[in-house]
Amino acid sequence: MHDSERLLRFYEQAYSQPADAARRYSAWRALGARGKADHVVALCERAGVRPQRVLEVGCGDGALLSELGARGFGAERVGVEIAPAAVEIARSHPQIDAVELFDGSRLPFAENEFDVGILSHVLEHVPEPAALLREVGRVCGAVLVEVPLEANVSALRAGRRAHAAEVGHLRRLSRADARAIVASSGLQIAAELEDPLPLSVHRFFAGSPRARTAATIRWALRSALYRLAPPLARRSFTLHYACLCLPPAG
Repeated sequence: MHDSERLLRFYEQAYSQPADAARRYSAWRALGARGKADHVVALCERAGVRPQRVLEVGCGDGALLSELGARGFGAERVGVEIAPAAVEIARSHPQIDAVELFDGSRLPFAENEFDVGILSHVLEHVPEPAALLREVGRVCGAVLVEVPLEANVSALRAGRRAHAAEVGHLRRLSRADARAIVASSGLQIAAELEDPLPLSVHRFFAGSPRARTAATIRWALRSALYRLAPPLARRSFTLHYACLCLPPAG
């Protein structure tokens, strides 16, 4: 099966689950969207970017665009997505102005039609991330990228590798890898950040008091290590990395 066909099948299955599972993962995506929206807003403020038209490529069920709309971020919010099931869900959100089906390679928009494009947890899923980033840069004045940094000791465990494969990750990225993808696309990083993830994320799937306690301890240890020694933290466990990218000056 071709990579693009495998990716489409994965997303169609992800957004076509039984009702109970669908509600659970919808809540998980909504929780993740709050952190991702924090990153979008913070990086745009740092770079002095105040967008009116916002495009999210790989918008999924629209959780992030919906969260940005609730915060009044942008005057118009548009999404594109490869999975028809996700498109239908995203179109139901009143904060999103339009959602279109995407072929995964060519965006149906003119150059610089949008002020900001968002690729949030997308590049680790695609076979040619620099090419996709370059295409988003064609239609957007700035591009915000977020990826998990999975080139670490924790992610080498068999269970973690299996989970990454299950959710469609094609590569394990380091911060250097993410920066190299941006450079290969012809863009430049204007602002960047890392996030060791909040307690609510670590505890989301903890179904018992014992599991919640373990999750809390894990969060506390990781947060402390990241504050004290970021390079060691990057080598030890997964962080989320986000950057705002602009065309070369001049």
